[in-house]
Amino acid sequence: MTRHDGDTERTFAALPPAHGRGLAQTWWGQAWLKALEDTALDSAQLRTGRRLARAGAVGAVSVRPGRLTALVQDPDRTAHRADVLLEELSPGQWDRFLDMAVERAGHVAALLDREMPPHLVEDAAAEGVDLLPGLGDLEPECGCGAWDHCRHTAALCYQVARLLDQDPFVLLLMRGRDEAALLNALQSRSGASAAERSGQEGVDAAEAYAAGDILPPLPPLPELPDEPGVPPSLDTETPPAPGIDPAALEFLAARTAVLAHRLLAESLRDPAERHPSCADPTVSEDAVRLAAGGPGQEVADRLADGSGRGREGLATAVRAWRHGGTAALAVLDEEWKAQGETLARARAALESAWDADERPELRARGNRWTVVGAPVQLRLGRDGRWWPYHKERGRWLPSGGAVQDPATALTSAELAAAEGAAPSSGQ
Repeated sequence: MTRHDGDTERTFAALPPAHGRGLAQTWWGQAWLKALEDTALDSAQLRTGRRLARAGAVGAVSVRPGRLTALVQDPDRTAHRADVLLEELSPGQWDRFLDMAVERAGHVAALLDREMPPHLVEDAAAEGVDLLPGLGDLEPECGCGAWDHCRHTAALCYQVARLLDQDPFVLLLMRGRDEAALLNALQSRSGASAAERSGQEGVDAAEAYAAGDILPPLPPLPELPDEPGVPPSLDTETPPAPGIDPAALEFLAARTAVLAHRLLAESLRDPAERHPSCADPTVSEDAVRLAAGGPGQEVADRLADGSGRGREGLATAVRAWRHGGTAALAVLDEEWKAQGETLARARAALESAWDADERPELRARGNRWTVVGAPVQLRLGRDGRWWPYHKERGRWLPSGGAVQDPATALTSAELAAAEGAAPSSGQ
């Protein structure tokens, strides 16, 4: 870190090109991109700026309160200084932000551990503090002479998503507080809050634990078991009651233990890294979730019949479930018509994902784009992410998880299609 005009400044080295993958990989980077694209007035400049950012045309980025600065090169190597201004939070807004963080034990614990939980954005907004930029919040200044956002300032905005992948605290620095100042204020406020509560009865246990002033220290939490436990066997000499299937009950008990183990493991992870399949499944999805646990053939047949999918359909659904849980299953089952702003954004993403001479020919139907003459397909989820699919033996099969970049999704589909077409070693 260096100092600049009395404020903290951070400089990030230029990043390499991002060909073949999305610009943002983490929740914070993707949240910035969504805010940027949702509030953009000129989609053409955004597309050009995104191509520059993907090509590695953005130089080292200087980040300080209220301002981003970088040199951005055109394809002909002409460099322009681009600045993007973002209004700093007022002292009153910072007070509300800190009060909100201290009141929520999970936030204060995560921030003091130098982590930025995603729900911080929603909780701050509820207190009137907007962390992500809104319409008109990103004010451009560029040496190219443009009076509004140009491709250079748009490229700089896209590059911020990659910086947030590295360190989400960059967002708070842009809003006016560097990490050290924020954590010092948070520790001071958290300690004062704990002192105020020390003479009161009924202090919340989670808040007291997060404040870190518990004496004597609590013992460490027990470690997560390496694997789920095995339920007791139901194989007894007593005949089961009519309608009771011991094998099915044993399977259900085993799957319950596996699910409990997975939910506990996910609860100990960072919220941004949690797998979407940990969402509570609906009744209609339960058969797929259970089938993903690898039951015996008799139970699997009952699940196939009960779900109405049949054996092949259930196998495809299980494959989708393993790629993304309920969200992936919805993309498998639902075909819906993209229209209006959703369709415009999808087309813009497809337009900017490839250079003109590399763009595949796509045939659209609903939320599905199929490559003409190839057994690969892109499916658009309702959240704007792209899911890869490929065709085997006349059936469309999920090829991988969802991504923001359609080019990355299509690459996954092409790889899966090539693997499916390759002859086995026994042939």
